[in-house]
Amino acid sequence: MKIVYTDNNATTKVADEVIEEMLPYFGELYGNPSSMHTFGDQVDKKIKQARQKVADFINADPDEIIFTSCGTESDNAAIYSAINAYPEKKHIITSNVEHPAINKLYQHLQKTKGYEVTFVPVDEKGLLDLDLLYDSMTDNTAIVSLMWANNETGVMFPIEDIAKKVGEKGILFHTDAVQAAGKVPIDVKKCGVTMLSLSGHKIHAPKGVGVLYIKKGFKFSPYLIGGHQEKGRRGGTENTVSIIGLGKACELARENLPVMNTKVRELRDYLQKGILEAIPGSSVNGDLEQRLPNTLSIGFDAVEGESILLMLDRDGICASSGSACTSGSLEPSHVLMAMKVPFKSAHGSIRFSLSHYNTKEEMDIIITTLVPVIQTLRDMSPFWKDGKVI
Repeated sequence: MKIVYTDNNATTKVADEVIEEMLPYFGELYGNPSSMHTFGDQVDKKIKQARQKVADFINADPDEIIFTSCGTESDNAAIYSAINAYPEKKHIITSNVEHPAINKLYQHLQKTKGYEVTFVPVDEKGLLDLDLLYDSMTDNTAIVSLMWANNETGVMFPIEDIAKKVGEKGILFHTDAVQAAGKVPIDVKKCGVTMLSLSGHKIHAPKGVGVLYIKKGFKFSPYLIGGHQEKGRRGGTENTVSIIGLGKACELARENLPVMNTKVRELRDYLQKGILEAIPGSSVNGDLEQRLPNTLSIGFDAVEGESILLMLDRDGICASSGSACTSGSLEPSHVLMAMKVPFKSAHGSIRFSLSHYNTKEEMDIIITTLVPVIQTLRDMSPFWKDGKVI
């Protein structure tokens, strides 16, 4: 059975070019990059090349790049470093639609460390209440952390404008750019963030490697204490193979940005139009303009998202009900609830997230398959009668 993979916000295929770049370091080039011998030094040089490629990807300096195990570690390291830098400041700010890597960490700090947390709300389009955000900043604020783009709806926050306002207040600003990377241009020098998180497996690199960008001048407090790796900022032997793969993936992502914003955007819009025209009682979640070019969150009245996904899966179509980190819950997405999406639609929402590997033929397969799936589920639903919600 042909697999139609449209769950790229959860994880991506490792690019063939990335695998080819990594292969020698699984076998004959296995030296430890921290060793003093030539055998290890050639691996260290390859890591330096990868660090430069990551830096070029976001217009940073190589010594501003720390390799981590994932986006979650990068997020946690950024937040803990900020509150360690300002232990006297007990107020932190985020949004109410963040990924669990930030959302649950802030809740933890609120419950266990006594921090005051402002969860800035979004409107029905998923757009941030900027006035409330700026009004919430005080001299007691240690850090503001906001995602660049939402993982479920694709809605983007105006990070450059926010970073400028936060910086004028002398407050640290971190952005989780895990979903934005490779889909929209990122320039850390232009946007002025203090720290920024990336994850390899969202941009066709392997799972298990991430990045934390740290602006020069910020006194970073290590999250993992150990050896001298990463200039003493992150202890532990480097995940050499995956770091090398990430470097290649960042190089490819730079090259593919125009494709993401032409071909992939057009495929997303084609899929959206086809679904809305073919299935009554369907609606797009989130702002139609300020969103990632690859993401479509769409709700279907009077059915359950999990049931849709299971039936699509039988035909080899991979989609999602939202964040993979919260899958398994029958509760509607906290993002859609924060947007006040009606329960009848939020409960029946699924997400299609595309990559440059997808094709128009696959979009046609999804539309053709989805129409009878929704009809079958509505025929069984007590909330749908005569072509409408009851």
